[in-house]
Amino acid sequence: MTAITTTSRVESIKPRWQAIVMVALIFWLSGSLIIDLVIMPSLYVSGMMTSPEFAAAGNLMFWGFNRVELVCAALIATGLMVLNNLSSGFGKQSRTAIILSLVLLAIVLIDTYALTPQMSALGMQLNLFDSTAEVPTGMNLLHQGYFGLEAVKLAVGGTLLGWCYQNQV
Repeated sequence: MTAITTTSRVESIKPRWQAIVMVALIFWLSGSLIIDLVIMPSLYVSGMMTSPEFAAAGNLMFWGFNRVELVCAALIATGLMVLNNLSSGFGKQSRTAIILSLVLLAIVLIDTYALTPQMSALGMQLNLFDSTAEVPTGMNLLHQGYFGLEAVKLAVGGTLLGWCYQNQV
């Protein structure tokens, strides 16, 4: 009787963790798309990026969003590890899914603790008497790195979401 109870309990927990992983992925990827495809282009078109206050505003916005990304990445990695430990026949791509979730976590750590602070520091207007706002030379390279990581994050996140949806993870 205990084996049946344990098996049914594990089977009832598995869909919960799978739903948690899927909700975290959907929330995170949709938030990233909104920031990358709606908010940032709107700020660029409105001319706010040439404003001296933009670096501080961008730092504040990305500081908050990066912390949400960290929580989502950690939740996804934890959920996939729990699913892997709940049953040995968890899915064909279980190890690959865990590795990909750790890649997502690494991307978020790079964004949070390397790229965002560096871009904010480069964009800060420290000379109050300088009226010309030029984009620093290293900023374009940092933006390219950021958007490259964003593309990898969206591809990996989409792959994990597809696997979770198909119950292969």
